[in-house]
Amino acid sequence: MTTLIIVALLLMLIALGAPIALALLVAGAAGLGMVGGPNVAQGILSTAPLSAAKSYELITIPMFLLMAELIIVSGIAKQLFDSAVTWVGRTPAGLAVATSLAGAGFGAISGSSTASAATLASTTVPGMLERGYEPKIACGVVAISGTLAMLIPPSIALILYGIVADVSIGRLLIAGIIPGVLVAITVILTVLYLVWRDPARAPRGQAYGWREKVASLPGVLPMLGLFVVVTGLIYTGIATPTESSALGAIGSLVLALASGNATRANLVQAVLRAGRTTCMILFIILGAHIFGYFMALTRLSHNLADWVGGLDMAPVVVMLIILAAIILLGTIMDQAAIIILTVPITLPLVLALGYDPVWFGVMMVVTAEIGLVTPPVGLNSFVVARYTGRPLEEVFSGIWPHVVAHILLVLLMLALPQIILWLPSTM
Repeated sequence: MTTLIIVALLLMLIALGAPIALALLVAGAAGLGMVGGPNVAQGILSTAPLSAAKSYELITIPMFLLMAELIIVSGIAKQLFDSAVTWVGRTPAGLAVATSLAGAGFGAISGSSTASAATLASTTVPGMLERGYEPKIACGVVAISGTLAMLIPPSIALILYGIVADVSIGRLLIAGIIPGVLVAITVILTVLYLVWRDPARAPRGQAYGWREKVASLPGVLPMLGLFVVVTGLIYTGIATPTESSALGAIGSLVLALASGNATRANLVQAVLRAGRTTCMILFIILGAHIFGYFMALTRLSHNLADWVGGLDMAPVVVMLIILAAIILLGTIMDQAAIIILTVPITLPLVLALGYDPVWFGVMMVVTAEIGLVTPPVGLNSFVVARYTGRPLEEVFSGIWPHVVAHILLVLLMLALPQIILWLPSTM
């Protein structure tokens, strides 16, 4: 009964608009007081902040966030799109395809889906609309391409999952590469299918010669080189994810300085934005620690795993239920909150069913991508609507073909786990 009361309190706080970190902290503290008494609650509350923040791996988060902010300062996002247009612009819906490729490239150095969606919306949608693209296609491809930042390393979502689930962050980041490529290909194929059905929705773009294509590369090669170095160091084991994140931040600072855009004001704002986001994430982790202690005292996760284990259902059916729940949660909260809130409950169950924790982490992030663009909250769709000035209903209308394609990709990776697990197995 106590567990039901505390879970109801948590959901009520979230529904009232309380920050997820505060909701977790208040509900967890109340639960500890009810189950263990005031002395237990006071003891845990006095030690939880240190235990939540002492993890060495946490340094990865501010470093990758700073890396992303400095890349934004350098202005490389616009160069990424321009280069992609030069290479694929003449294909049907060439600008939309270029947007997907730019989303994958920006995701490779961003780690934040909302930052990626905002950057893409402001740099690509105006160009597509000027050239006669249907607004639904233009906004839909930007909203879904922004989610690639959740998956392609450095992914803040995968780092958070690794910290909460106590899974190798290096293996998680490498495991996200192939699914990230597949998501980008899925977005491109969806756009090409829509334009094949109705060519009037997106005109064919301008053709460019090889001289112009080669000339577009110098602006983006340093950023791609930075991605290869950071990811390659993690893959080969030469550097830990924490060390690689620091090298990435230094490399992005060099790129920002070389671009000429790194004024003192821009650099200060980049550091402040990275710092604010880091504090928010740390506060969420603290709240999750408090709530996690409550769940440990009540054995909620283990009792749930035992209960599901006693049901006469195939493991794949249970996984489908878990993934469907993640999609539903994604419509009302961001990916960090989903990971912090659900992993302590679902991971013991997933392990009991015989699934790999690295595979589940990537599956969770890919599935959460769907919730990021679907109503009623669909954070990325709101970001695109805000930065483009287009009606929110138009953005939501444009994402549905991509949602269907994403669900099919999730089912494929559920049926073939080696799509995710093969690359980290070669580390």
